[in-house]
Amino acid sequence: MHVTLLHLALLFLAALAAGAINSVAGGGTLLTFPALLAAGIPSVAANATSTVALVPGSISAYWGYREEIGRSRRDLLLLAVPSVLGGALGAFLAVKAGDALFGHLVPWLILGATFLFLIQDPVRRWLDSKQSSRLNPVQGRSFGLGGMIFQFFVAVYGGFFGAGIGILMLAALGFLGQTNIHRMNGLKNFAAICINGVGAATFIFFGRVHWPLAALMAVGAVLGGFGGAGLARRVGQTNVRRVVVAIGLTFGVYTLWKQFA
Repeated sequence: MHVTLLHLALLFLAALAAGAINSVAGGGTLLTFPALLAAGIPSVAANATSTVALVPGSISAYWGYREEIGRSRRDLLLLAVPSVLGGALGAFLAVKAGDALFGHLVPWLILGATFLFLIQDPVRRWLDSKQSSRLNPVQGRSFGLGGMIFQFFVAVYGGFFGAGIGILMLAALGFLGQTNIHRMNGLKNFAAICINGVGAATFIFFGRVHWPLAALMAVGAVLGGFGGAGLARRVGQTNVRRVVVAIGLTFGVYTLWKQFA
């Protein structure tokens, strides 16, 4: 593995764009993970490095909604338990799968995550319609056993790969009767910290993180989240989503063709 200056520039720019995109639309992993693969990083290490690099962005995203969920300690606990357990299990399975098996799954993971990203707009419109149908949006039901079980499987997927977990959690909260989109985003971001945090810790424990690249990309992601968000908002969420979907589909189809060819 020989990482050139061109690769470093590509990784920094991918993380910069991912930080900006995550702040307005989500889906930054669809940029950072392929960029690491293009730099010659093995698939599991690329997944681990991308996860570690983007954790600071999850924390800053949660901090922005801290007031909306200040009185939701019970829901936070009910989200934290399955998120931590599932995230650790998913990351452990990714490590044990090894580069060969994980590499075979890469096209399907990217295409699946792109599909989840593609349906974000319809799901958000559905959530917005629920919110606008009530003058006073309510908190909805707390997470019960069914919600915790669903969250556990979302967290397993999140620990294993991670892209697209946000829309799954927003949909689950909507089905539970949540109608305050800001509170829902806060709960989602908190769960993402749990999943990505414990996933990153698992990858670190097994020594699968490429630290120089993770540090470089973390800086890029933080700068992108703060400085690039304004540019991303001016471009518009629709255009941002189109770019991410195009990249995801292109790389997913390319890796699938390369695998079968």
